[in-house]
Amino acid sequence: MNRISDVVLMLAVAVMFLSAAGCGSSGGENASCLSCHGKIEHASPAHPSCVSCHGGDGRARSKEDAHRTMFAPRNPSDPAVWEKSCGACHPYQLGRVRSGLMYTNTGIIRNIQLTWEGEDGRRYGARQDDLYDAEGKRVRVNGVAELNNLSGELYRKFCSLCHVGIENRYAWGVGHGSGCAACHFPRNADSAYEGSDLTMRLRGPAASSHRMEGLPGNDVCFRCHNRSGRIALSYLGLNDGNNGLVPTRGGFPGPQLTSGNRNVTSIPPDIHHARGMECIDCHTSRDIMGDGYAYENLYHQVEIRCEDCHGSATSPPRWREIVRENEEAVRESARYPVQMRPGMRMIVTAKGRPYSNVFVKDGRVAVLGKRSGRVFTSKVITGSPAHTVVGHDRLECTACHSRAVPQCYGCHTKYDKGRTGTDFIKGMDTPGLFTETEDYRMLYPFPLALNQRGGIAPVTPGCQTFVTVVEPDGTLSREGYVSTFKGKKQLRFAPFYSHNTGERAIGCGECHANPAFLGFGQHVTGKGRIDGTLRCTKNEAKPLDGFQTMEGGLVRAFSAITRENSRPLNDTEAKRVWRANLCIVCHTRADDPIYRKELDYRALDDALHRRLLTGSAGRAVAR
Repeated sequence: MNRISDVVLMLAVAVMFLSAAGCGSSGGENASCLSCHGKIEHASPAHPSCVSCHGGDGRARSKEDAHRTMFAPRNPSDPAVWEKSCGACHPYQLGRVRSGLMYTNTGIIRNIQLTWEGEDGRRYGARQDDLYDAEGKRVRVNGVAELNNLSGELYRKFCSLCHVGIENRYAWGVGHGSGCAACHFPRNADSAYEGSDLTMRLRGPAASSHRMEGLPGNDVCFRCHNRSGRIALSYLGLNDGNNGLVPTRGGFPGPQLTSGNRNVTSIPPDIHHARGMECIDCHTSRDIMGDGYAYENLYHQVEIRCEDCHGSATSPPRWREIVRENEEAVRESARYPVQMRPGMRMIVTAKGRPYSNVFVKDGRVAVLGKRSGRVFTSKVITGSPAHTVVGHDRLECTACHSRAVPQCYGCHTKYDKGRTGTDFIKGMDTPGLFTETEDYRMLYPFPLALNQRGGIAPVTPGCQTFVTVVEPDGTLSREGYVSTFKGKKQLRFAPFYSHNTGERAIGCGECHANPAFLGFGQHVTGKGRIDGTLRCTKNEAKPLDGFQTMEGGLVRAFSAITRENSRPLNDTEAKRVWRANLCIVCHTRADDPIYRKELDYRALDDALHRRLLTGSAGRAVAR
């Protein structure tokens, strides 16, 4: 036992020595590296060797000899070399990231194809690879560089920059490295190094420090998720709807600016953020890095749901006890302020996998902040009156508890063949420049429709593409063309979770009485009809902010809801929603006994209701 103790002590001393010496010891294989980079930040105790990550010769006597065999001078995690560097020690994590949607972007590329040319029977991703789907079948992912049409070009020139396959060195405030470094190394607004290594000082594009971040903060998520659905903005309580840069503070735009010269103002934040939770406190590593399987849509990869921690109307959260010391929850929590251990009852995700930070404590659901160490208590809603209203079985949590849903109406895409644009995947400028403008943006109210699971959930424009094509001679071959989806010229909405959750739900009367929530947009009503009023000059026949109208008392949908099995509420369902107002006008509380069973509208004909409805019992109504 004494010899074992001595060995442990020697190892501890060695780690302390390596940590004190920057990115490794002052001699040995790092000697040449540290002769120039003596003050470089130590990446982490688990990464003591420079050459194991960057390659090169750490014992060479000249810079040229030391650098000659480097395979990663700047970023060892770049996908071009990550199998030699990160993947050599972390093959499990690399396999997950390679197949994850944050890297492959297969879903984004597929949806662009559906808008522009339609699918061609092949699956495309950021780079060519052979992966496996959730059923264990081999999947060939073709590189998007081979997609030589407008779909491929739009992704490469417009969408790819935000995603982790390549480095974003162009955008102020939201730059990131490629590969693993996109999440695990810090980045400042200018993508400039500001650490202690004088040979690298203020050089870029680069991480702001050489110190690795094992657990990314909200600022890392913000780098990418501030565009498109803008979920990082919504979660933090921000909105970039004032892009006219109208002054809001001291004569200047504000309260802050973000990338793309966007003026960001404040809205109420998501309740989880307000309570102190970070993105990774809810999202598992499998949500973010992938689980090793190739998916085509994000909702297949994301494994968490609100019901995991809060329960459903009829079932409380599920849990599984840790029985082995090598289970994933134990391994992943090794860097948390509190480690999970055998015997703990871990809450499981919608896919049945244990969380690494959510567990049962004293009969309650506890959520550990992975970085902060704070313990949050999750309220379980199972059996509560507000969640057991008969007829609400299909409602997703987000249908009632979303406070703001970013909606960008009228996306006008211009493709100018006479100008050049940067193809970020191919790394060169090529003919054809994409630009976009919009018509209108709003947060509330938001439309509801059936999502891919058959649940009623918020939807948002996704996307409303009006295409203008400018030929090399300046003539317009297309102007304001409505793109085709599923064989028809139609606009699209997509199921969406905005990440702006409130504790209080939308009022029953508000949702049941406002046709905007059912997809009628801003409207006027008449006898047996509902007409939308927000119309674009490029599409005057149909409203932008809705996907259906009512004519002659019948509901007619005219835009598509994307995702398989998704659709607007039909005529029967819409009228059932509105009919409930006959009761809601008086019975305003969810715990009213009448909502414990299906509403019986024949009760309106009994003596009590006849007196109430004719006004002969006005004082009773007031009570």
